[in-house]
Parts: sequence; structure tokens; C-alpha cells
Amino acid sequence: MKAIEIVRPGAPEVLQLVERPDPVAGAGELLIRVSASGVNRPDVLQRKGAYPPPAGASDLPGLEVAGTIVGGDTSAMAAAGLKPGDRVCALVAGGGYASLCVAPAGQCLPAPGGLSDVEAASLPETFFTVWSNVFDRARLQAGETLLVQGGTSGIGVTAIQLAKAAGATVIATAGSDEKCAACRALGADHAINYRTHDFAAETKRLTEGRGADVILDMVAGDYVAREVACLAEDGRLVIIAVQGGVAAGFDAGLVLRRRLTITGSTLRARPVAFKAAIARALRDNVWPWIEAGRVKPVVFQTFEAADAAQAHTLMESNRHVGKLVLSW
Repeated sequence: MKAIEIVRPGAPEVLQLVERPDPVAGAGELLIRVSASGVNRPDVLQRKGAYPPPAGASDLPGLEVAGTIVGGDTSAMAAAGLKPGDRVCALVAGGGYASLCVAPAGQCLPAPGGLSDVEAASLPETFFTVWSNVFDRARLQAGETLLVQGGTSGIGVTAIQLAKAAGATVIATAGSDEKCAACRALGADHAINYRTHDFAAETKRLTEGRGADVILDMVAGDYVAREVACLAEDGRLVIIAVQGGVAAGFDAGLVLRRRLTITGSTLRARPVAFKAAIARALRDNVWPWIEAGRVKPVVFQTFEAADAAQAHTLMESNRHVGKLVLSW
């Protein structure tokens, strides 16, 4: 098979197109002929040597794919309601940057009707992450307010749309007026340019002093203190990345007085059973929204797989709105 290998930790140019032996699906796994691979921030971290794959996972980058089932465990396939020849998208712990990929059957979902493989490949990593954190951990409910940090990231565009489809009010932050407009076009009720406005003060103003019920944060660092300050009573802060650093000082008295919850998670190393449960929830709750057109993939640019370095360069520039995808 063809694959994109990290020849050594470093800049985007260390991503090289190579040939490798075809992977073999084991018990509970499916073999997918990949048409498209999603590009995500963890891939960039892995390329730099800062986010190694979990034990037993492929050393190749790539956490999501879309394509056609060409083999694997037939009983697991049947249990997942799938068969050879079906178009699927899948969340994987590694190995997605390749023309063939092995995925646990429970982490495979049928490609939603009407979507191309490129669009389907843009779904798993962010949809699994947002559902697990915003809906399972933070328990966002209809009528509540969600603050999304980084509304034009892959995670951000997904969180905005899923929260709106679930009946929440959405406030998103972004780094320019143009990106704020993009957030509103995706359904955000309000968008805050964090370079020109204090997002905490604006969140309090937009909620008439009440604050946000849930905050989805990919920054951490000094954002945490401001997020604690603009949470509503019984509010929930979910941290899913630490781009701003791991040290966070905040007013613990507010946590006590306002009964706040600060939580977080990573997904890549969680067991297959955990991810399979998220897949079932997505199929039951979110796939109907996609097929009804209420939630749409947001693909900013597609690259030939051999040009993966260009995709990583664009991702690190932060100029994109939505997802970047490799095509095989």
C-alpha cells in the first residue's frame, strides 16, 4: 500500500510518501480501502514527536478515514451491520494516512447518504470528540448556552453545528472578524473576536450576566481563569487540549460558590468499547441530522495524499475554516 510516513520528528517536510506492506485485519477489525483521510491537530503533534501513538497502534499518522470495506472479521462486520463493499468512515488510533487501513468494527460508521468520501472522512475525529465531551461529559441540554473556543477549527465547526441542532445557544470565539462571520454562518448565535474583545466579559454581557452553561476549551493555560469567571451556576468547563499550556491559575472560590465542574479528556488511547459506544450514539442521534441537512461537513481544502506536508503547513498557519482532507 501507499502511506505517508513520518521519517523523523520535524517540520511538515518530514512527511514522505512511501510503500509499506498491506495491513492485515485481526479479530474484531475491518480492512478499508481508503479514499480520503482527515488531517487533525494531533497529527501535527505526532509529526513533531510530541504525541506518540498508543501501544499497539500504527506508527503512521492519521485518526480518521473514509472508503470501502474490502475485508476483515466477518462476524464483527455483521454485528456492526456492515458488509464488504459498504462505504464507511472510521475513527482509528493511527494509520489513517494510507491507502489501506485497519479499523475496529465498532469504530466504523456508514458514510452518511449524500456525502462524498472526502466529506465523510472529515467527520469521525471531531464528531467523536465533540459528542463525548460536550454531550456525554458536559451534558449540554437544549436551552443551555455553549461557549466554543476556536469556532473555526475542525472541532469548533462541529461543536457549533451539533449544539445548535440539539437546541442550545452557541457563542463562539475566533481570531478575526472574518472568522467570526464564518462562525455565525455555521449557526453560532454570537461570535467574539478574541483579539479585540475580552471573551469572558462578552460572554457575561451576551448572557445578561448569567454566563455560559458549558465551555469547550482547546487552549487551557491562562484561559481557564477567565472561563471559570464566565461560567453560569452549575456550569461545566471541558478541556480537550492545552495549546496555551498546562499551568492554569483560577479562583477556586468561584468553583465552590457556583458549583462548577472542570473536567477534560483525551480520546485516542481510550478502549475500543468506549469509542464504539460513541459511534452508536452518533449513528442514533447525529447521523439523522447529517442526512437531513441540519449538520454539514465543513471541508476547507483537499490535498493529494502526496502533498500531506502542504496540508500540515496550512493547518499550522491557522488560516483555514473547518477541516483539511487528504485524497488517495
